Amino acid sequence: MNKIFKFKKIKKFLYRSTEILTLFIAISLLFGIIFGPETPVFGVILKNFSEIMNLFGENGLLALASLIIIFAILRKK
Repeated sequence: MNKIFKFKKIKKFLYRSTEILTLFIAISLLFGIIFGPETPVFGVILKNFSEIMNLFGENGLLALASLIIIFAILRKK
């Protein structure tokens, strides 16, 4: 039982960490869009995110919509 408790504790920690990081990325992207790619920290995150979207295919908007759907499904579990 002790191992199961530790696993649940680690799972909860990772889930909370993922929530915080997701929120930080969303805020960073928002600031990058509002203030432009020249913003010191947020602009770099926006550029990196744009490059990642380009890796998914020519239509980055479709890839973004797919990621949002995947995250929404995972969040409901």
